[in-house]
Amino acid sequence: MADPRDQLEADVPALATSIDGRRFSFQASLHGLELEPGSYVVLDGDDGSRLGQIVTCELARTETAGSVVRHAAGEGRVLDGATTSFLDADVRPATPDEVASHVGGFPSRTAGLAVGELVLAPGVPLSLDAAGFGRHTFLCGQSGSGKTYSLGVVLERLLLETSLRLIVLDPNSDFVRLGELRPDADGDSAARLAGLSDSIAVRRGGEDLGLRFPELPARLQAAALRLDPIADREEYAELLALVDSAESGALSLEQLQRLSVEGGEDARRFLSRAHNLGLDGWGLWAGADGHSIMADLEAGLRCLVLDLGSLATREEQSVVAAAVLSRLWERRAEREPVLIVIDEAHNICPAAPSDPLTAISTELAVRIAAEGRKFGLHLLASTQRPQKLHEDVLAQCDNLLLMRMNSLADLDFVGDIFSFVPRSLLERSPSFAQGESLAAGSIAPHPALFRVGRRLTAEGGGDVASDWSAARA
Repeated sequence: MADPRDQLEADVPALATSIDGRRFSFQASLHGLELEPGSYVVLDGDDGSRLGQIVTCELARTETAGSVVRHAAGEGRVLDGATTSFLDADVRPATPDEVASHVGGFPSRTAGLAVGELVLAPGVPLSLDAAGFGRHTFLCGQSGSGKTYSLGVVLERLLLETSLRLIVLDPNSDFVRLGELRPDADGDSAARLAGLSDSIAVRRGGEDLGLRFPELPARLQAAALRLDPIADREEYAELLALVDSAESGALSLEQLQRLSVEGGEDARRFLSRAHNLGLDGWGLWAGADGHSIMADLEAGLRCLVLDLGSLATREEQSVVAAAVLSRLWERRAEREPVLIVIDEAHNICPAAPSDPLTAISTELAVRIAAEGRKFGLHLLASTQRPQKLHEDVLAQCDNLLLMRMNSLADLDFVGDIFSFVPRSLLERSPSFAQGESLAAGSIAPHPALFRVGRRLTAEGGGDVASDWSAARA
């Protein structure tokens, strides 16, 4: 004989009610349940149909006819349709076509960036709102989540669909082939991207990733020489005096050499310091006739990739990052829209800078995060460890791209910063497959789970050989 409670539980109607027309609560039977956080539903009411998204779905118990009936209950948000209250609207899973009608359109003035398809509505493409990148963006995912590949897809689409200029600080040489099409890339998008290759420049250490010492701001010169404005106040003041008196108003290592030969005690002391620190041996220095990346910043290239990973020391990487951020900030009055992409951003703007050079790059990143938008300076910061990134940078990000993260502490931290993203969706992150992501903020029509599409350009960097784990004969 059938258990009467089973029949009661099977007969629980799938109904939703909303007081404000924007959020709804629902109940549904556990039998054949197809609702889960992030999934899409249609709410059929007396005044028409609405598209909704499930935010939470949990087990609930209600006492009915002397029995405790188990059922699903939760909350959701109305995505499309009349924003008026409704009572007991029928709830059913949305078809892919019904979902596509909501996620497929953008205002005519805004480009859509086709980056993949929705995980919970298979076959429905997701396009990010290009205008959303006018606000700062944070991308995080642990090693193996597909973070680098996915960031490459986003950068390709920005190049193809917008006129936004990109400057990429690339510490792991992951984007050095951004202008090279993959052998299997074809179609209109591939052809258009190939047409942009001349405006995509990659600068590598030992070739054309260079700086001149006079191009560095005085405080960056002092930091490279490890001079503290307080602890070394006399030497710091002497350096500033040398900078002020230098030819063309900029001090070079060559000028220090000449001044020391001419009997300048201060110059001799600073030259000795530079030699002891190894500065004069850095391969970074372009020299009088070499190529400087400062010229690239002025040249108006559509995309400039700075291969920091090709530099020999962490100090050289920090100097380049600080010099680039400083120059962009100096030019802010030009109000040229630029997306500053900082990969492995915890190295450029860490939560706790460990040296004077990184302290300067962190200070500049924080300033750009706080004030850069009104000047057209936009950040896209990417990292594996959000808690290692400076919180003042992270707190200014309005957009989130979250990939697989197994650390519950990191997820809690991200949830506190991006409080507008439902926790139930953040909590799905540990189960994401490679290439799956949550997009939220002004770049997405709603917090959306998606699977990244195919890249058109080749990946840089390289993986360590994995055959060490193979059984030996």
